[in-house]
Amino acid sequence: MKILVTGSSGTIGTRLCETLLQKGYDVAGVDWVPNKWQPAVQKITTILDLRDREALIAHSSQLTADVIIHLGANARVYELVEDPPRALDNFITLFNTLEFARNNGIKKFFFAGSREGYGNIQVDRLTEDLVRVENCESPYTASKVGGEALVHAYTRCYGIDHVIIRFSNVYGAYDDSVRVVPLFIRQARKNETLKIFGKDKCLDFTYIDDAVSGVIKALEKFDAVKNDTYNLAFSEGTTILRLAEMIIELTGSKSKIELGESRTGEVIRYVADISKAKKAFGYDPKTPFAEGVKKTVEWYAKHT
Repeated sequence: MKILVTGSSGTIGTRLCETLLQKGYDVAGVDWVPNKWQPAVQKITTILDLRDREALIAHSSQLTADVIIHLGANARVYELVEDPPRALDNFITLFNTLEFARNNGIKKFFFAGSREGYGNIQVDRLTEDLVRVENCESPYTASKVGGEALVHAYTRCYGIDHVIIRFSNVYGAYDDSVRVVPLFIRQARKNETLKIFGKDKCLDFTYIDDAVSGVIKALEKFDAVKNDTYNLAFSEGTTILRLAEMIIELTGSKSKIELGESRTGEVIRYVADISKAKKAFGYDPKTPFAEGVKKTVEWYAKHT
């Protein structure tokens, strides 16, 4: 089985490709930037802008695959509030990738959804059936909920079976973005102020190895779990305030914490119900948040 991973230079994409290669899978990657982290992943990555349909068609022969894992996206919620055309990019890249699958007879398709799709609803643990279009808080959310709809349409119309994975605040190695975990680590190492947007914000952080393990487990049981949607998270909530305190402690930083108001488009609280993924393909996250943050801080100390 050959696997094509879009967004192979991103955080999840790098670790997923690295792990699949270690397991002996035949893997190809696509990204619009080179992979700066892993030479082995860069070696199998084609530099290609998925918004350019003609360029994707031109590379068809080298990107043939049995399954596509579509991770490629603009993924920062507030950045897409400020610059909504980046949400349109997400629709276009997904559409072009689905068309590539349809035109090349690729019948297995993974789509990276998001916990953002649940919006700000007051439920203790969120199950997969609770996403509603009227709860979209941001253009990014709309691109993910609309993306799920498009994936379902291609299953109905063209027989492309799918698995939708809703990730939740994946953190760990291979991330130099402004996501909150790597951002706070960089700021703490410089003794800069850590600013929190919403003092009560509580999210379900997922260590990268757990997220990747879940995807691979679903891949290995694809025919049994196909055409359904699954939460991948740890199923515990941690406040951003606690995250900031832990990182300051772990880095020995003198940083101060500043509390601000929540920003437009952001979800205030999310904790996932992961029982469906556990039952369907044995998803079993191993890394509690405190352990994962410690590992992450240690990784950045060695690699950045």
